[in-house]
Amino acid sequence: MPHSTYSRQWPEGFIWGSATAAAQIEGAGHEDGKEDSVWDHFARIPGAVAKGDNLEHAVDHYHRMPEDVRLMKELGLDSYRFSTSWARVRPGDRGANPEGLDFYSRLVDELLEAGILPWLTLYHWDLPQALEDKGGWANRDTAYRFVDYANDVYTALGDRVQHWTTFNEPFCSSLLGYGSGVHAPGRQEPRAAVAAVHHQHLAHGLAVNALRDRGAKNLGITLNLSNSIPRDPQDPIDLDAARRFDSLQNRVFLDPILRGSYPEDTLRDLAPFGLPELILPGDLEAISAPLEFLGVNHYHDDLISGHTDEAGSDGHSGGAERVAASPWIGSEDIAFPSRGLPRTAMDWEVNPDGLRKLLVRLGDEYPTLPPLYITENGAAYEDAVSPDGAVHDADRTGFILDHIAAVGEAIDQGADVRGYFVWSLLDNFEWSWGYGKRFGIIRVDYGSFERTVKDSGHAYARLIAVTKRDASRLPATLPA
Repeated sequence: MPHSTYSRQWPEGFIWGSATAAAQIEGAGHEDGKEDSVWDHFARIPGAVAKGDNLEHAVDHYHRMPEDVRLMKELGLDSYRFSTSWARVRPGDRGANPEGLDFYSRLVDELLEAGILPWLTLYHWDLPQALEDKGGWANRDTAYRFVDYANDVYTALGDRVQHWTTFNEPFCSSLLGYGSGVHAPGRQEPRAAVAAVHHQHLAHGLAVNALRDRGAKNLGITLNLSNSIPRDPQDPIDLDAARRFDSLQNRVFLDPILRGSYPEDTLRDLAPFGLPELILPGDLEAISAPLEFLGVNHYHDDLISGHTDEAGSDGHSGGAERVAASPWIGSEDIAFPSRGLPRTAMDWEVNPDGLRKLLVRLGDEYPTLPPLYITENGAAYEDAVSPDGAVHDADRTGFILDHIAAVGEAIDQGADVRGYFVWSLLDNFEWSWGYGKRFGIIRVDYGSFERTVKDSGHAYARLIAVTKRDASRLPATLPA
């Protein structure tokens, strides 16, 4: 029987999209003026990225962009969420690069001509290495340099782009980049990680205010959020571990942005690492600038224990030889027991109902919560090309449809969710895993760069067609 998602009614104007990131797909790593980002530099560190993979060619989107937009149109996407590369727009952060900005201008024009809404993310982790050499996000000045970059992008694209996301998953570019070292720039310095959290918050707030002053009307940020579930809700040790995980994964990001303050327990826990001293007068007022949307990225939720003998992984160890430290600053004892659930190729547990719970919780706990968009959700699996040339990725198809169903259930329970973006449009460079993990609904042959829509992509296209009652796009039988 067809999946229940195909028969559901969705809110008027609900947006169906897909997402990528510049560093992961563009390639052209040093063409048309682009210079090193922290990820280009990090990938050259022995053992930092699996198999020594790098971003130099990625999946060649820079040269194949019109073809990729045609594929988006064939899938019926309403919107495409992409990022601009700071290292391409301002190489070495010396000033705007006309050739780099021209690529994004052409991309936006292609999208608009195809009837696809451009949804722009300013920061998906590709800080110019020249700024990292000056301290990176541990240096407060980087927040002001981010505003310069945001203004350059707005000058070039603000006449056509209506939706602006400041940061994608600051958890990763702060706590994973400066704390665990599994992400670029690869530092394992707890105080620097905490400084990066606050300075990225500040950069977000300053950019929101700067762009709004210039006329931008749809401004937001994307956070990767999880449920923090104590293994034993009667055990004080597990309860405190779950509190600390929730603080570092969720509330240290949500509260300054939506409440204008850090949680008291977060300030207390991170005081030894300098958080209170980082907060200067006016910072929190800037950080809590009103938003038109909050992007939610969600791949899995987490069972938490404070007992260190519990088995399990937090899913952040990466795929390379380089040993990662803990991203849980001051809470390195947190354990992640298994629930015995199915797992993706990333070794992440599959629990679609966790997304429903998360979305409902956000509405319950944050009175000033703006409308929500699922800006990333998807799964890596071990794909294989069948003799018929197709990719029959049933696990990914089920993952996507089940999670979309969970979004629908959350809406039924009052969550104000207005769109869903599947991750990812294309197989791509999966950070420290290199090209070893495939998330795309479109397969990329990494030798020829040939694109093949997977079964999951066809299923997503059919779902979009159903919601629009586009009979011309519907097959005789819908997928189970």
